[in-house]
Amino acid sequence: MIKGRDIIVMGIQAWDIEIGSNCKNLAAEMSKSNRVLYINQPLDRKSRQAEKDTDKVKIRMEVLKGTRPGLEQISESMWIFNPKTMLESANFLPDGPLFDWVNKLNNKRLSKAIQPAIDELGFKDFILFNDSSMFLGLFQKELLKPAVYVYYMRDYLTKNPYWRKHGLRIEPKLITKADLVVNNSTLYTEYGKQFTEHSYMVGQGCEVDDFDDEINDIIIPADLDEIVKKGKPLIGYVGFLSSRRLSIKLLEELAELEPDHSFVLVGPEDENFKASKLHQMSNVIFMGSRKPEELPGYIKGFDICLNPQLINDATIGNYPRKIDEYLAMGKPTIASSTKAMEYFKDFTYLGVNARDYHDLITKALAEDSEELRKGRKTFGKSHSWENNVLAIYEYIIKVKGKSWE
Repeated sequence: MIKGRDIIVMGIQAWDIEIGSNCKNLAAEMSKSNRVLYINQPLDRKSRQAEKDTDKVKIRMEVLKGTRPGLEQISESMWIFNPKTMLESANFLPDGPLFDWVNKLNNKRLSKAIQPAIDELGFKDFILFNDSSMFLGLFQKELLKPAVYVYYMRDYLTKNPYWRKHGLRIEPKLITKADLVVNNSTLYTEYGKQFTEHSYMVGQGCEVDDFDDEINDIIIPADLDEIVKKGKPLIGYVGFLSSRRLSIKLLEELAELEPDHSFVLVGPEDENFKASKLHQMSNVIFMGSRKPEELPGYIKGFDICLNPQLINDATIGNYPRKIDEYLAMGKPTIASSTKAMEYFKDFTYLGVNARDYHDLITKALAEDSEELRKGRKTFGKSHSWENNVLAIYEYIIKVKGKSWE
C-alpha cells in the first residue's frame, strides 16, 4: 500500500470523456489513500477549430480566457485540472527533428501550465502516472521532476496510424526514461522489457461489485426473459459491436452451425454490423444499446458468454474487461485465443474460428457445474480496481524501495 502521497495523473483521455476510462478508474481508486491531481490534455490548435462547438472546447477556451478556473476539486483528495495553454498540432509533420522540436515545445508549455497547480496544492515528492501519453509525456520527467515516473500501457497504440507515425521512435525513448512501466497485458509487458528491466504486468481493474449476484439483486430484463423462456441455449455478447474489434464472419458462421441456439447481442452497432447477414438470421437477436446498470441483468440470462474478437496486431494484446464481468457472474465464457487471453486460460474456453466456438459451446454447456462457476467468480472478482492499484503500488515499492510503503 502507498498512502499519504501526492500523485499526478496525465494521459490521453480527459476526465470529461464520455466513455469509460481505465485511467479515470485508477485515479479515483488512488485518491482513496492519496491526493490526486488529474491533468486533462490542453487544447491544440487543430482541435480548437475542428471541435469549437463542443462543451470540451468551450470549457478549455474559458480557462484560456481566464473566465473559468483551471483547477476544480471534485472530492476531498482529488482535483481535475485544465492547463491554461495552447499546444501546437504536430502529428502532420514528418518524423524527425522538426516534430521533435515542436513536441518539446509542447512538453514545456504543458509543464509550465501544470506547475502553478502543483504549487497551489503543495504537492511534494509526487508520483507522475502517465497513461499512454507518449508524446506529451516524453520530457515531463525532466521538466516536472517527479519522485517516481510511471508509464502505463493498456493498448498497442503504435498499431494505430496516428500514434505509429512518430510513436515507433518516441515510445521506446519514454519507456527507457520511466522509472517503471506497468501494463495490463503480457504482450505489452514483453514489449516494454525490450527497453527497460522494470516492465511489469499488473492486470486490469473492473467494477466487479456491479456484477456480483450475491450482493446485488440482479434481475433478468423482461425482453431477455421472454427469450430465456423459449428454452433454447442462450449465447450472449455485451458491448459495442465494432467490426474493428469483433469478427462478423465468425458470428455468422457460428449462428449457422448452431441453429437451435439463440444468439443475443447487446450493445450499439457500427455500420458494418448493421449491414451484416446477422440481421437476417432468425436465431440472432439484436437488443440495441442498454444502460450500464442494466448489463448485469442481461449477462445473468445468458447460458454462455462470448467475446469473438478478431485476431490481429491491433487486438492481440487488448485486455477485454468484459471477460472479468462475465466471469464475476460465473458464466462459461468462450473467447478468441489472443495473447491477452492467455491470462484467462484456466477459466475460459479459447478458440480461433467458428468450428472451435461450436465445439467449445457444446463442451461448456455439458460440463458447467457449481464448482466451475465458483472458480470463475473468485477469479473475476479478484480483478477489482483496488487490487489493480495495489499491484501498481507493489512495483513502485519494488523499484523505489521500502520507504515508499
